[in-house]
Amino acid sequence: MNLTPKQLRILQLIRDWRVRRGYSPTMQELADEIGVSKVTVFEHVEALIKKGALIREANKARSLSIAEGIAVPDESRPLRFPLVGKIAAGNPIERVADMDEIDLSEIIAGGRGRDSTFALKVEGDSMRDEGILDGDFVLIERTQVAQNGDRVVALLPDGSTTLKTFFKEDDHIRLQPANPAFDPIRVKFCQVQGVVKGVVRRYGR
Repeated sequence: MNLTPKQLRILQLIRDWRVRRGYSPTMQELADEIGVSKVTVFEHVEALIKKGALIREANKARSLSIAEGIAVPDESRPLRFPLVGKIAAGNPIERVADMDEIDLSEIIAGGRGRDSTFALKVEGDSMRDEGILDGDFVLIERTQVAQNGDRVVALLPDGSTTLKTFFKEDDHIRLQPANPAFDPIRVKFCQVQGVVKGVVRRYGR
């Protein structure tokens, strides 16, 4: 797909906002990020929609999303995933706005990551008994749907995120640690941002 540098940047920003915050930026927020006018951003967004790279839900705010099957170029390289911050595996921590990459070619060989996958670095040991340790990288498949027993990235009502095992119970959601030193987190609602699909651990230097 033939994209201009600004169109590519807009795709990346929309991808990053949806991963970190669960919704897309407004036209004004996109304009502020890339240093152009709101009108210019609107023109680029319309062009991306016509090219089939973006989808916008009618009459719904913050509804821009990457079209299915479209790979943002910085995600399409073998064994490279966006590293979008740190995730608490103890008590919840505030979300981090860092944007970097984890290049798995430095750690393991072979395979190709899916366009819907991103990486998070684990902080804490509340998931220890599931084999997810402090300092590990977890590979997360983006989804807002989880089944009981899935290990999920959950956005809590206070705006923090945590990595726990998901259980929907009668009148609440239980986010269960895998370490008896930690208590379950019980909330009426949380937003699932992804499900753990793999764990990567580096040994030594």
